[in-house]
Amino acid sequence: MVHEPSAQYLQEKVAEAKVHFERALDCKHTEFDDLYPYMIEHPQFFWYKRYVAWSELLTVVKLCNELDVSWRHQFSVTQAEYIDKRVMSAKVLDYWFEKNDSKEHVGH
Repeated sequence: MVHEPSAQYLQEKVAEAKVHFERALDCKHTEFDDLYPYMIEHPQFFWYKRYVAWSELLTVVKLCNELDVSWRHQFSVTQAEYIDKRVMSAKVLDYWFEKNDSKEHVGH
């Protein structure tokens, strides 16, 4: 018997994916570093890392949309618009935090 994931579970997955993406934006350690340690030596590493994190975020949001689970409350209006557009553009990379000194930056 298969159980549908709860709304709370999916919202937690969105929160985790958001943190993963924000850590990748801030060039902080993520699970990707552990999976592909050899990539650190390559200049394209951070692009791959950000792409993987962005893809994860979009996938979890897509599941939320398909199951009618709210997720927008975890993001600013601008961030939700970026997610809706689905394209990880330079604008997303440069303005995700809206201000470079934002308190929203991920700690650790």
